[in-house]
Amino acid sequence: MNNTIEFNNPVTINEAYKLLRANGDKITYLFRGEPGIGKSTLHSRAKQELGDAEWDHIYLDWSSIDMGDLFIRAPNRDTGELEFFPSSLLNPKSSKKKFIMIDEIGKGDKLLLKLAMRLVLEHQWGDYKLPEGSVVFGTTNNPSDNVGDFLHAHGTNRVTLVNIEKPTEKVWLPWASDNGISPIIRAWVAMNPRCLASYLDGGQDENPYIFNPRKRGSVGSFVSPRSLAKAHHVVSSRDDVGDKLTQAALAGTIGAAAAESMAAFMSLAKELVSVKQVLADPDNVTVPEKPAALFMMMFNAIDTIETQDDLSKFMRFVNRIGSSEIQAVFFTMLLQSSRTVRIAKNNQQVMEWAKGNFELLI
Repeated sequence: MNNTIEFNNPVTINEAYKLLRANGDKITYLFRGEPGIGKSTLHSRAKQELGDAEWDHIYLDWSSIDMGDLFIRAPNRDTGELEFFPSSLLNPKSSKKKFIMIDEIGKGDKLLLKLAMRLVLEHQWGDYKLPEGSVVFGTTNNPSDNVGDFLHAHGTNRVTLVNIEKPTEKVWLPWASDNGISPIIRAWVAMNPRCLASYLDGGQDENPYIFNPRKRGSVGSFVSPRSLAKAHHVVSSRDDVGDKLTQAALAGTIGAAAAESMAAFMSLAKELVSVKQVLADPDNVTVPEKPAALFMMMFNAIDTIETQDDLSKFMRFVNRIGSSEIQAVFFTMLLQSSRTVRIAKNNQQVMEWAKGNFELLI
């Protein structure tokens, strides 16, 4: 890939998916972005939203594919010779439209690159032509990431190259709430938003959490949307394996600096007041002093609140918190979480808080 291509006009993951649905059957998109930012979720989202009644959803990890995965040699009864036939990887016997993601297309075997380009540009797999309306797209990393991606300039000129930006904490936190990521991890991210900064932003040389190819030692385990999702499983099993193993696993997932910070964060869990306690006595229950504990309580509430009465009671507790910034985090998550947005929009106390604190929401 041409390393002189600049990272211009980046889009979000949601916007990338919108492009695919709008004209992905006519345009071959090549989406490019940092490691671990969620490019692969384009495939899972399509599978979830489109279903399988009319579509075959196919994921190809081009970095691990070889010729044998693509074609097999079989005898032609008419000629008596061995010929290449498409493998079942694309399910050629099915008449359904194909939604095909070629992940890590820039890391594939160079001998297979021509096959990949024919598939993405011509929707052709050997002698097999994809059904009309099929979508084929690829993903790869930024040239400046220095993780081995390569495509010829003439190849990139034949596709539509679109840059995907790294999600910020404001984008990631609602997704994390809707997908059941541990409240501890969400609260840690809310308190440490620079963990989702991009090295492309500039001024990040001293950031110990992120992927940074310009800094030695920061391209192994690091914080990303992908590694945070994996860290959820580590944090969720901490009571079973103990603190030592939990921190070791976190270090190997999100990096040593983030693991150390998150371990200190988890030690505050004993100071938490449960949401059940808050709902039982919102006007008198103890308000924790440490912001970390309050952040965790906010995200626990997002996962727990079910009714207007629950929300009204918890808002009485929120109004007792001395930090308007922490209150604003709770308010924002209420309106962005698919679980609570309908309740929040019709809650009188939420509307009153918004009127009195509108400057925090600008």
